[in-house]
Amino acid sequence: MTNFKTNYDVVVVGGGAAGMMAAGRAAECGAQVLLIEKNSILGKKLRITGGGRCNILNAEPDVKTLVAKYGKKGSALLGSLSRFGIADTMQFFENQGLPLKVEAEQRAFPASEKAEDVARTMISYLKAGNVEILSNTSVAGVRHTKGNISGIQLDDGRMVTARNYILATGGKSQPETGSTGDGFLWLAKLGHTVQESNAALVPIKLKEAWVKNLSGLSFQSAKLTVFQKEKKKEQRIGKILFTHFGISGPLALNMSKGVADLFAWGSVELLLDIYPEEDLGALDARTLAHLGEALNKKIRNGLGGIVPPRMVSTILALAEIDPEKQTNVLTKTERARLVRLLKALPLTVSGFLGVEKAVVTSGGVSLKEVDFKTMQSKLFPNLYIVGDLLDFDRPSGGYSLQICWTTGFLAGENAAQR
Repeated sequence: MTNFKTNYDVVVVGGGAAGMMAAGRAAECGAQVLLIEKNSILGKKLRITGGGRCNILNAEPDVKTLVAKYGKKGSALLGSLSRFGIADTMQFFENQGLPLKVEAEQRAFPASEKAEDVARTMISYLKAGNVEILSNTSVAGVRHTKGNISGIQLDDGRMVTARNYILATGGKSQPETGSTGDGFLWLAKLGHTVQESNAALVPIKLKEAWVKNLSGLSFQSAKLTVFQKEKKKEQRIGKILFTHFGISGPLALNMSKGVADLFAWGSVELLLDIYPEEDLGALDARTLAHLGEALNKKIRNGLGGIVPPRMVSTILALAEIDPEKQTNVLTKTERARLVRLLKALPLTVSGFLGVEKAVVTSGGVSLKEVDFKTMQSKLFPNLYIVGDLLDFDRPSGGYSLQICWTTGFLAGENAAQR
């Protein structure tokens, strides 16, 4: 769009998930809306989320259970979710012609498993409301006077004004998509309290060189236990993925912030249990029975069904067992070492990938400075703050996008009606 007015009912800055929802809902409520986006396309990050599948939301039906996933700060969302919650969000997408499906751990995805379809759905929502879109346009700052926002200053010197303004510029994760933290700077200049943004859901780097050999290997259900100075700090079960540098996947990502907080004070050790539903004795008995059916095989060929093929050589090396050894001469002590490793594989944290590799970042505007019934700033009555600009801890599993859909919807609705 090259020609646009300078005055609107609502101006939304940021064309991601929260921004598109806010702009679309404001237009649906009858407002004249302008959406400003620095990229050439809308929903750039949305199109790549969830490995291109887009974990669009978490379908947990119980609101209290859902908000508990966000930690201590989650209670701030109770009022918002009572106005536009999980069922509302799912119905919204169904009404927009995007059927959803729910998988393990209540993770919901578009039935097509294509993140592009989510972006296209939101763009269609904007078009239906005649939202004006100004893409390839950077914002220089937010102007204010006498306790109200007075305009959005564009990089080229133009000023856009409106009755109400919605900031939806996102956090700092995946900056190549446009999330560079601009909104935090503007809000801090306006007087809002902004908690420093750090990588929250980020892959964990390990010291062990052998992890490279397991790159791409995943476990649908594994238990990861965190230790510092031999004291157990945390334990969770979930899906984990080995990478060439360490571990990723929902389990590692969701634990990364806590691990990083500990790592700042000293070394951190992890124990990985790839059989969390079996105790040591049961796994040893099953291993013994399995090996009994492969007595004339070499141990490297007799572990299939107990150890993933790609992991056999690594486990045998760590257990100090000769892979050429016949299964029928494996000692009880050697088998015990092998089984213990499957229940407690030691890993040593060496660091974390940076913000550029984070799924989401922590930090943002203080929740005390936002009215979560409307998403209205308590400092400026004609300013609304949504999505990843808010200081929530967001676990992996559709929780971050739910904040975007809920806060965006409420901000758009209230900004249009005010």
